[in-house]
Amino acid sequence: MDLLAHLEAYVATVDESSFSRAAERLGIAQPLLSRRIKTLEAHFGGPLFDRSRRQVSTTEFGMLLLPYARDVLDRAERLGRAARSARQARVLAVGVPADCAPAALARVLRSGAERGITLGVRELPPEEREAGLADGSLAYALVRVAPEQAALRVPLGLASTPPPDEPRPAHAGARTSRGRAVHLEDLRPRRSRAASGGLPTALPLLVPAEDEVPYAYDRLARAAARSGLPEGLIRSAGPAATALAETLAGRSVLLCAEPFARQHGARWAPLADVSLHRGYDVRGTPRQRGAVDVPDWLVVSLAGAAGAATGPPDPRRAGSAGEDVPARLAARG
Repeated sequence: MDLLAHLEAYVATVDESSFSRAAERLGIAQPLLSRRIKTLEAHFGGPLFDRSRRQVSTTEFGMLLLPYARDVLDRAERLGRAARSARQARVLAVGVPADCAPAALARVLRSGAERGITLGVRELPPEEREAGLADGSLAYALVRVAPEQAALRVPLGLASTPPPDEPRPAHAGARTSRGRAVHLEDLRPRRSRAASGGLPTALPLLVPAEDEVPYAYDRLARAAARSGLPEGLIRSAGPAATALAETLAGRSVLLCAEPFARQHGARWAPLADVSLHRGYDVRGTPRQRGAVDVPDWLVVSLAGAAGAATGPPDPRRAGSAGEDVPARLAARG
C-alpha cells in the first residue's frame, strides 16, 4: 500500500465532505479514491466515514486519526522540499583532462550556475575519470574514445619552441605560430632543418598522460614505427611543467592540442593523421536502469574546454591537409 496516497485520499475526503469532489481535487477517478479509503479502513481496523447518510461525514475514529494523518503528509512534503533543495545545492563533480585552460573551465562553471546547478571540475587522467563515473564520485566526465567513434574530436599536433625571430605573444592566450600539417616521418633525423618544414628533427616526442591510454599510445607507436622514427623517440611527458620547459627550450616536441600550446606561447603544427587525434564522449554516472542523460549545454561547454570539434572527421579536409591515408589506416590496426 502506498500509505501517502491513501492518506491523501482520506484527508481530501474529510476536507471536501464528498468522495466525488475529493477525487476531482486529487485528479483521480472516484472508484479509485473509494478503494483507497476502504483499504485504509482495513489497515487501521475501523471505519473512517459514515456512509449511511446522504452527506459523507467523518466518524469519531476518523476524527481521532485525522491530525496524525495531516502530520504525516506535512512531514512528507517537508522531506520532499528538503530533498529538492539538497539536490540543487549539491556540487556535481565533472572530470576533465588536465590540460584544459582555466578560462574555459570557468565558462563551464558559469554555464551550470546560469541553470541553478553547482558544478565542480576535477582534473584527472583518463582512467580515473572512467573510474569516477563507475563509483559515483563524478557526475559527468569527458571520456576518451577512438576519434572515429567520438562525438567530440580534439585535433592534436606538435608543440615546439618558436623560431628566435618570431615575436613572443604579449599575453597568455595570444595567437601563436601555427605550422603546416605534420607527418611523423617529418621527425626523422635529417641533415637539413629546411627539409622538415622548419620543425626540429630527431628530438624526443613527449606524450602527456592524457594520450597514454593504451589504444591511443599503441596507434602512435605503430604509426611511428611505420614512419621510420628511431626506437625510443616517443617518451612519457611526465609533469606538465617539466615537459613544457623541455619543449620551450628546444630540447623536445610535445604532443598536445592547439589551445594548450597557445596558452604557453609554443609553436604548434597539427598532425596530418586524424586517427591520432583525441576523441571524447561526455558521459554521466550510470543509473540502475541505464546511462544518465547528459544535457546539451554541458556537452557544448565541455567541448569548448577541451578544444574539441563536433561530428565525424571530414576525409576531404584530412586529405587536403596532406594526410597519408595508408599510414592512417595502418595506425587504426
